[in-house]
Amino acid sequence: MSPRSRGILIVIEGLDRAGKSTQHARLCQSLERQGRRVKRMRFPGSHALTTPIGKSIDAYLKGESQQEDHAIHLLFSANRWEAAGQIRNAIKEGITVVIDRYYYSGIVYSAAKDKADLSLKWARDPEIGLPRPDVCLFLDIAPEAAAKRGGFGGEKYETSSIQKRVRELFYKLMGTSDGMDIRIVDAGRSVEEVEKDIMERVKDAMDQPKLAKPLTAILPWEEMAHTPG
Repeated sequence: MSPRSRGILIVIEGLDRAGKSTQHARLCQSLERQGRRVKRMRFPGSHALTTPIGKSIDAYLKGESQQEDHAIHLLFSANRWEAAGQIRNAIKEGITVVIDRYYYSGIVYSAAKDKADLSLKWARDPEIGLPRPDVCLFLDIAPEAAAKRGGFGGEKYETSSIQKRVRELFYKLMGTSDGMDIRIVDAGRSVEEVEKDIMERVKDAMDQPKLAKPLTAILPWEEMAHTPG
């Protein structure tokens, strides 16, 4: 992986229990062993839950407060916007930023709620302008297989019906211009096999000509459709 003048924005996505946190940690360690400076981030995560907005999200996720579906979605989006400057500055300084969940999860999980009646487009619009990833790795696993993994059911959205709908919406998202940045990784294999696949796809992303240019922003779908990656 040849050095670049700027850092690289990498996102890891997938269903709950797909192995995102494990692969996030392994990828960061591998990049650091190669001599790269790495910034680890997660949405929502400990770095993102310390702000007033983050604390409201944390209370919602723990079931300590209730939020109207449109309102909580906008809070999740605002939480990502709070970190947008950090991401851009790190990339400019040559630091590779690796994020566990980003706007992709933000929009599909909101749209997956049975009673929310939120479209993907409505959920995506507040994300326009956020830093656009150089590559998004979608850890794909059948909801039935994910449900057999330890700890499933311990979080708010870990139900079979929601996870099935989330997977359907991820694939629908891949049919839009956002799909240009998404690479599917079979997460039903061993940890080592998944890690190897991820590293190969990251290497491919790091060799792309667009990395010689500044990091771009998320655009409206109709604009992204005419924007080369």
